Amino acid sequence: MASITALGTGSGLDLEGLLTKLMGVEQQPLVALQKKQTSYESTISSLGSLSSVLSSLQTAAAAMVPDTGTTAANKYASYKASSADTSIATASASSSAATGTYSLTDIKLATAQQIQKTGVTVPTGAGTLSIQVGTDAAVDVSIEAGSSLSDVVSAINESGAGVSASIVSSVDNGVTTDHLFVTSNTAGAANTISIKGSGTDWDNSGFNYSGAATNDWSQTADTGTDASLSINGIKTTSASNTLTTAVSGLTINLVKAGSTTVTVTKDSTSSLTSVLNAFVTAYNSANTKMGSLGTYNATTKVAGALQGDATLRTAKSQLTNLMFDTVAGGSSDIQRLTDIGISLAKDGSLSLDTTKLNEAITSDYSSVANLVAKVGKAYDTTLDNIVGTSGSLVTATQSYTNMVSALKDRETELSDRLDKIEARYRKQFTALDNLISQLNSTSSYLTQQLKSTSSSSSS
Repeated sequence: MASITALGTGSGLDLEGLLTKLMGVEQQPLVALQKKQTSYESTISSLGSLSSVLSSLQTAAAAMVPDTGTTAANKYASYKASSADTSIATASASSSAATGTYSLTDIKLATAQQIQKTGVTVPTGAGTLSIQVGTDAAVDVSIEAGSSLSDVVSAINESGAGVSASIVSSVDNGVTTDHLFVTSNTAGAANTISIKGSGTDWDNSGFNYSGAATNDWSQTADTGTDASLSINGIKTTSASNTLTTAVSGLTINLVKAGSTTVTVTKDSTSSLTSVLNAFVTAYNSANTKMGSLGTYNATTKVAGALQGDATLRTAKSQLTNLMFDTVAGGSSDIQRLTDIGISLAKDGSLSLDTTKLNEAITSDYSSVANLVAKVGKAYDTTLDNIVGTSGSLVTATQSYTNMVSALKDRETELSDRLDKIEARYRKQFTALDNLISQLNSTSSYLTQQLKSTSSSSSS
């Protein structure tokens, strides 16, 4: 609204105060709209905090559901592989592993081919080295004119050709000789090195190598071999020191030659306990938030921000009913969450009796896993209808958002109208102020004239 300037200067009346009181009355509809807007915005904020805890609960519920193609029994069964001597081999197991002990004997590591060129003379012209490892595509390494052996090594190492190059220098009777070593980055007998030079003098420089000790090239240290070992007496080989298919569900990493044993064990308790604890924690957080938002606190005499809200009331009812309505089905005695140690308190919170859970797992692990997965799916689906993109909370929030937007439009219109009303009042009061000021001046003039006339008559 327009700023208020002082009135009543001419009349001596408190016209500014009168205008303020009049405008206070005129502004009541605007104040009512602003209060309603504040209330709606508070509701939107409360719906947001409710959505947050329910989304966390949905995340916990979704974690209870097996991935497509995975059974509940496999999801919650964790397998651990341990090696008797980790300096010889290490191992890890997946859910498809079988429990038991595996004897690893006669371990021989896979090695990478390494070749050596002695007495290296680098051509003065530019050229290209085409390097291939095994059946991989050949990589061309450009060598600039005037390069030293160190430059050649750097060019090879920076090319990504699948090999590593280095220089070893020897001194004999004061004479230094450079040796070029090229090693395959990939172990295994099939990953042999092939080098072909082209360009000025490079095709005849002696840098060519194609699997034989020619042109001053010699195979040293390793010719490239596959790993080999016996697993429970059955011999197997691998191009790599990491075996992923030798034993189903088991990954074996060979560290050095020797023998050791790998033991695979199954844990059916930890994963189930973990997901249920996470679910209970998330549920209790949601229950506490729903309670604080939807109930009246007799001590503080403050009502929850969503007391009486239909969306909150429906959500709370649905989540509570699922505790009792979700059953495993089938002939097992394990049908509801109460059968595996989850209980509901008077305040709506959950608790998990791990002793009862462990007893249920021991007696019928598969039924426990299936029940937990079914409960997770039920809550995930229900919560998606509440906090999902088309859920009831999203719809309610959007409805309040639209109402706030409409209120703001009405407030703008009303504010503009109040500006005009205040301007009209100010114009009228200014005219009144001027009129009274003129009347006061006239009154003063007449009074003086009367006094003057009275004085003349007396004389």
